[in-house]
Amino acid sequence: MTTKPRVTRYRLRAGAPLAPDTAERIASADEISDETVAQSEDDTARRRTGTAMAMRPVQQWVAEEQRADAAPADELTATRPEPPPPPPPESTGGDEGARVESIRQEGLTGRQLRMARRVAQKQGLRIASDYDAVRQLRDLGIDPFQRSNILELVVPRPEDAPETSAEPRVQLPSTLPDPDRTLPSTERADPAERRASEIRGIQRDLARRRRRRMAMLGLRLMLLVALPTVLAGYYFFAVATPMFATRSEFVIQQAEPQAGGGLGGLFQGTSMATQQDSITVQSYLTSRAAMLRLDREEGFKEVFSDPAIDPLQRLSPPATNEAAYAVYQDHVQISYDPTEGIVKMEVIAPDPDTSQRFSEALLGYAEEQVDQLTARLRNDQMQGARDSYEAAEARRAEALDNWLQIQQEVQQIDPVGETAARTQQISALETQRQQLQLELQTRLAVRRPNEAQVNSLRSQISGIEALIADLRRQMTEASEAGSSLAARNTELRLAEEDYGFQTLLVQQALQQMEAAQIEANRQVRYLSLGVEPVAPDEATYPKALENTALALLIFSGIYLMLSLTVSILREQVSG
Repeated sequence: MTTKPRVTRYRLRAGAPLAPDTAERIASADEISDETVAQSEDDTARRRTGTAMAMRPVQQWVAEEQRADAAPADELTATRPEPPPPPPPESTGGDEGARVESIRQEGLTGRQLRMARRVAQKQGLRIASDYDAVRQLRDLGIDPFQRSNILELVVPRPEDAPETSAEPRVQLPSTLPDPDRTLPSTERADPAERRASEIRGIQRDLARRRRRRMAMLGLRLMLLVALPTVLAGYYFFAVATPMFATRSEFVIQQAEPQAGGGLGGLFQGTSMATQQDSITVQSYLTSRAAMLRLDREEGFKEVFSDPAIDPLQRLSPPATNEAAYAVYQDHVQISYDPTEGIVKMEVIAPDPDTSQRFSEALLGYAEEQVDQLTARLRNDQMQGARDSYEAAEARRAEALDNWLQIQQEVQQIDPVGETAARTQQISALETQRQQLQLELQTRLAVRRPNEAQVNSLRSQISGIEALIADLRRQMTEASEAGSSLAARNTELRLAEEDYGFQTLLVQQALQQMEAAQIEANRQVRYLSLGVEPVAPDEATYPKALENTALALLIFSGIYLMLSLTVSILREQVSG
């Protein structure tokens, strides 16, 4: 926005004397300041803005028009240029060209020439050039370079100015009009009126475009948003078949496992322990296998092929498995809450009894699936423990037979007792031999021992030593009748140890089988109902109002996306 220049007025009316303080300042000043000349130039430029205002932007015209409407009438009158006074008769001297040439030779500055042109314009003279203005002013007795003439260049108020002729003022550097030439008129209308007319035309065009755009916007909204929403609402309120939903909730539980150490025991007793089983059951209930089994046992396709159901939800007979599965996914909703470990199921059917029947059948399928998930694991664990126990029993029986056979061959039952008996015999004979040797020494200690007694003692001692040697030989050396006592004792001991070892293995296998049985019982999963399926007495679907509002939001979003896409493409193409 351009601010109009303002110049201080030193006169109230044309021809009025200068103010006293102004006259004193002019009389005392030696030369005019550059600021006063600049103000005079700005005043001349302000009078020439009539033609340039037509080139201003529309927004500036509108703003100026609003300011003009709000301004008082006297200000509007003050801003309009007044017609210049009639020019005086030009001098017709024959030496005009020589005088102009002589003035040109004076070497006047550009500022002086501009001052002369302004004074000539103020006096209403018709001039051909700046030098001609100086000539005509001098002919009239006016010094164009006098300070008082410069101050009189200030334009007075229009109400104080004298009435002048309507002849247009010559604006240099324009040339004088030639009356002999009949060219198209270059006179222009009032810039304010022309600007107001153009603004009104632009406003009418803008209003017409705005009305057309609003009409097109309303038509698009009617076709793309309102009409589809009305159709959707008509379907939900008048056409859609009432559907009944049976809701149920269940949780998959596990037998309390034995507390384990480390990180494995952190998730025991929480929903994370059965999360995999819950997700598996959810996937099974939403699969085609569950749908086919429900159709085979409960007649799913037949129920939804009833002609009483509206066409959008009805299966057209003969219905394929894929079409039935699509309807099954829409009418059997199953969700899993991982934080609580609860599986929520909602079964939708045309009547409440059918909905409850379908829900109970699906719960039975889920329970069977839960049992099937851990049946193989439990059977494998029990079968391995059972096979290990049976093998240990067989090895123990074989070891017992071998031990019995060795006992029969050596004719000895207890090798430890036999060895102890032989050892006791040897010990008793050695004790008896020591006594006989002591008695023999006693007999030989006398001066004349009895020869017969001495020989008897010696023969007894020799017999006892021979018997001890024979017993020792039987225990360590093999005889003609069979193996030695040590070998037989060793065989019996090995057979006995083998039997004891197999017995220990049987005991361990029995313990393992019992532990496997306990672990298999812990692996069992249970499906516990939190909310049992109960048939509703009122229709759950369709939710007409909510679905209609949702349709309105969806169509509005689609229209908004299309509008943005078209606007972006249009901007890219136009750019």
